[in-house]
Amino acid sequence: MIIDSALYRGGVRIPLACTKEDLRAVRSSTSEPGDFIWVGLHEPDTAELSAVAEAFELHPLAVEDAVNAHQRPKLERYGDGIFLVLKTLWYVDENDAVETGEINLFVGRDFVVSVRHGEGTELHTARLDLEQRTTVLDHGPSAVVYAICDRVVDSYEEVASALEADVDEVEESVFSPSRTQDSRRIYILKRELSEVRRAVNPLREPMKRFATGSVPVISQESAPFFRDVADHVLRVSEAVEALDSLLSTAFDAHLARISVQQNEDMRKISAWVAIAAVGTLVAGIYGMNFEYMPELRWHFGYFGALGVMLVASVVLYRVFKKSGWL
Repeated sequence: MIIDSALYRGGVRIPLACTKEDLRAVRSSTSEPGDFIWVGLHEPDTAELSAVAEAFELHPLAVEDAVNAHQRPKLERYGDGIFLVLKTLWYVDENDAVETGEINLFVGRDFVVSVRHGEGTELHTARLDLEQRTTVLDHGPSAVVYAICDRVVDSYEEVASALEADVDEVEESVFSPSRTQDSRRIYILKRELSEVRRAVNPLREPMKRFATGSVPVISQESAPFFRDVADHVLRVSEAVEALDSLLSTAFDAHLARISVQQNEDMRKISAWVAIAAVGTLVAGIYGMNFEYMPELRWHFGYFGALGVMLVASVVLYRVFKKSGWL
């Protein structure tokens, strides 16, 4: 559906004399140099997006990508315009899950069409914030691209911060005195970091191109703003790589702890087996059915054998306890 359609002139929103759904009238409302249109859509169907494509003369291949969604973040040029795909992210802490959406931007000399899929990173507040910054909005379509990219990358930083907190929890759990089962959570977090990496890393090159002013529809005046966004993208990318490395180290440490714990268990089992073996040995010897055996007819032989078993077991227990086996 069409969320909003607006005409901007000199950094100010100008009321339209038509409805937001009347795309041809909206498109033809630009009458002065510097005017541009921003049309925002949320999960449009094929017919609705086709009407937008016809009104703004969008390239059919880009329109097909916007309809299908599930695209890799990318920047493509079609004639005098560009097509930018951004992945949106938000974090569900209860499930250690990174959820994804998508924003497709069609940018021309005098228009921006934003197509949003999923629930993350809504653009209405981004539009309202941008409308309060007249000097930035006066940069034209570049300002809209900047505002959306900045909002999306800010959400990346929030997700990275949430993942960092979870990675810290995993580290504490792995190195805690108690026995823990962290391998499953480590795997889940590494998988979610991979999802973040697929959204962030492909944006590094487009943001760099925007920051250097090498994209035709992005004004040179907007380059400093995109340098800030590019710096944030790089920071998130480095944070994700660092977290992934920490998880790999934590997993190795977890496996090492399991191995140590198994060795400790085997030592304890071996110690108790040795203690039990002494009594078994004595009982086995005196349980043999030979007629001529020392102490066989001794009045206190039974109690003597039990005493030997008890003393030997206590001595072995203290030796193993002192050596750390028990």
